[in-house]
Formats: sequence, C-alpha cells, structure tokens
Amino acid sequence: MTGATQDGTARFVANAIRGDVVPEHFREAEGLKLSTIGLGTYLGDSDDATDASYRRAVVEAAALGCNVFDTAINYRCQRSERTLGAALRDLESEGITRDQIVVATKGGYIPFDGAPPTDAADYVRTRFLERSLFGREDLAGGCHVLTPSFLEDQLRQSLENLDVETIDIYYLHNPEAQLASVAGDVVEARLTAAIEFLEQAVADGKIGFYGAATWNAYRVAPESKDFMSLADMVAIAQDVGGDGHHLRFVQAPHNLAMTESFTTQNQGVDGEDQSLCQAAESLGVHLVSSASLAQGRLTQGLPDWLGKLFKGFATDAQRSLQFARSTPGFTSALVGMKSVVHVRENLAVAGVPPARMEDFLKLFEVDSSEG
Repeated sequence: MTGATQDGTARFVANAIRGDVVPEHFREAEGLKLSTIGLGTYLGDSDDATDASYRRAVVEAAALGCNVFDTAINYRCQRSERTLGAALRDLESEGITRDQIVVATKGGYIPFDGAPPTDAADYVRTRFLERSLFGREDLAGGCHVLTPSFLEDQLRQSLENLDVETIDIYYLHNPEAQLASVAGDVVEARLTAAIEFLEQAVADGKIGFYGAATWNAYRVAPESKDFMSLADMVAIAQDVGGDGHHLRFVQAPHNLAMTESFTTQNQGVDGEDQSLCQAAESLGVHLVSSASLAQGRLTQGLPDWLGKLFKGFATDAQRSLQFARSTPGFTSALVGMKSVVHVRENLAVAGVPPARMEDFLKLFEVDSSEG
C-alpha cells in the first residue's frame, strides 16, 4: 500500500460530504486533505481485546469522516501500529483505499514487542545494543534514542507493522527527552543526524513528511530545561534539505486546559516572540494537536458559557473537540478513540463547521466566574 495522495484524500472528502460531514471538516496540508478530527491510539492494555476495539474504532471513524490516524511504535508494545495496519486492510476491503488515509507514526522511544519483557535490560541489550543500533551513551533516560541506525530499524519495523509502503508523517517522538541527559549542542548534533536520515527516507519513498511529536518542547518557557525552538529545528532541516525540506508537521498538546501553544509567546522567529501557532505558520509547518480531550478529563463538567459559544453540540467532549480543532493554526485535533460509541460521539463534530474566528476569540474574553 502506497501513501496518501492529493487525489485519494480528495476522493475521501467527496464521499464523506455526501453524508453528514461538512466540507469545512477538512483542511489542506501539503496538498493532502486532512480531517480536523484524527484518531489516536496511545491508551489501552497490550491485549487482544484492546486490539479488536481499536480495529473496529478505526473502521467506524473512517466511515464517519476521519482520515487522520496517529500511532507510535512504542504504543501498547507495537500493538497499536499492528492494529492500525489490520484496520487499513479492513478499509481496503470496504473501498476506502490507502491513498485516502493519512497515517502518522513516531520513533524515538524503545518499544517492547507485543508485551513488556520479563527482563527489560536483557531485551534492550539483545535487541538493540548487540546489533549496534546505538551505544549506551546514546540512550537518554534509559528509553530514548535518536541515532540514524536506530531510527532506520524503527522505520523498517513500523512499515512492517502497519503493512504499508509509505508512512505519510513520521515524527521524532518527544525529542526534548534528550535534553535531560545531554547538553543542547549534543542534542542539536543528534537532531541533525536524525534529520539527514529522515530526508533520505523521504527520497527513498518510505515516508512522505516528517516532524516532531512533542509534549513540553514547544510550549514551555525558553528557560525550561526541556524547551526547544521550532525555528532552530526548521533551520536544521533547511541546512540538510534546503528550502524543499520535508519537516512540515509538528504535534503538540492543546486543549481547553493546555492553551500554551496559542497563548504563550515563547517561540522566537526572526527576532519576534511568537506563539507556537504563529511560529508554525511563519515557518511553513502544520500543527496537529494531541491530548485534545486531556485523556478524557475534558469530557464532562465544563462551564455553561462554553456551550453558549460553541453551539450545536450535545456533549462536553464535542465542545472540547470544537475548541481544539477551531484553534487558528491547527490542522487536525487528535483524540484517542478505541470505542465505537466514543467514535460516534466525537465524529458528530464533523457535521458542524469549526468555530468562526470571532466566536473562537470570544472564549478568551469570557469571565470564567460566569460558569
């Protein structure tokens, strides 16, 4: 199965809007049409029952207008990737072809295989160290590696797990994890080597685009230990790949309780302090939000005034997703969904356009004491 294409994702949109999905539910990024709600696969046990739930959820989500699916090789001991691969085959049998679907995964954390090993140290030694994929000095925090040889091995395994020829978006997974173990200049050198590998992987047709999936890196204060500059990372990509580099996507947490990507001016671009949303636009990078429901904590108990601003929704989960996907600068909002019931609740948002800019900005003018 090849990757997502302009024509394929356009067909997905055309089919989706014949139902209850509105055209505004899709945004364009790098010629592809992406749904403003994407399905994530992080949480859950490493067992067959969870695999089956995710597989059904992916198929249901695609039927309801979701064509962005996000995973990582370390999620549920590689089972999330393998389950998504199985679901992609299910979708093929139903006429939703691979070229209509945007598949994203991540590499950087050491993944277990199927289940946690009884001896993790022995697993790391035999699976990675003895194969010279990295040295002990490359291992940050006992679990994170960015060497090209390790990433090459991980990409090969992800392609096999997903049963695809091309991964549309390949993220370096929480690169800020390196900063806890080594100095910034060492991390910069490691990022440069990793990006050189990723640009070659694009040239080889194994990935379409790449970027970083972060937690703290781009939203904390510049003086924080795990802060990273998006402009600096893009500069590395430009040095390696020129203006036609393929660092085009960044993932960061963004939700009603974590608004820093939109509200905090912590990113410097051309001498100007900007928010991550502004910096991404300035640098030609597309933002994808993670933790859009704060792992379920924003599904109930929201203040009444939120419902007054975001009309047409039946649940707080839907209102929370409307906030995340309506934030200027974000292309798609990810939400973990392994239940068909939750898929149907969350994808009902696809029947309503994202909030208008003026309505979205009113959210920051409301006195929360009113709720």
